Amino acid sequence: MKTVLITGASSGYGRETALYFHSQGWNVIATMRTPRADVLPESGRLRVVELDVTKPEGITAAFEAAGPIDVLVNNAGVPSVSVFEGTPMARVREVFETNTFGVMATTQAVLPQFRERGSGVVVNVTSSVVLGHMPLSAVYKASKMAIEGFTASLALELAPFGVQAKTVEPGACLTTDFAVKATNGASLDELVPAPYAPWAKKAMGDFTGQDVFTKESDVAETVWRAVHDTTGQLRFPAGPDAVRLAQAK
Repeated sequence: MKTVLITGASSGYGRETALYFHSQGWNVIATMRTPRADVLPESGRLRVVELDVTKPEGITAAFEAAGPIDVLVNNAGVPSVSVFEGTPMARVREVFETNTFGVMATTQAVLPQFRERGSGVVVNVTSSVVLGHMPLSAVYKASKMAIEGFTASLALELAPFGVQAKTVEPGACLTTDFAVKATNGASLDELVPAPYAPWAKKAMGDFTGQDVFTKESDVAETVWRAVHDTTGQLRFPAGPDAVRLAQAK
């Protein structure tokens, strides 16, 4: 019986991925910055472990608690929706601490056991923003593009040891609290400097008016497919809008 550790499993893609792997008979380590056992079913094959990917001591403790794992899914992330001029550098650093450095830190923590065992898969959840030119996402896209490049090189480094690294690129999903956190309850007028407001409103309208969106289940199923893929594919778009962007690219 194999074991997967998933970061950011309290809601959205992470929670759905935890449920999917559990339904397939896997042991699941569902990590959360603030542990909540009530968001997942009780099971002898499912454990909730505290993990803030920006805290080195927390990463060490979480992996010690988890024990040997077969797959790491780096799903934890924070959003950022605004024009770059109106984004404080403190927020930029906060986004990168989780979306980029947090992914690198958890990956580095798991690699020794994967390398020594000669097997293991790292799946880094990025975003479809890496597939196209999307407005209001400069900081977020930069943090995710960094992980795309990181994973591509990492895959080459790990291949001699039988270890794999891949990315899953979810499309736009409006049903997760991630979308809510992107604005933190603020209106678009509050998020962007006034000179950008007319353009930003049109850009947001075009985005929310698209004809297809991604579901949480699309991402969970794509993570599962990435973990089991043996073709050497590196990037896996998740959701119909992401697939369409990937095909266009």
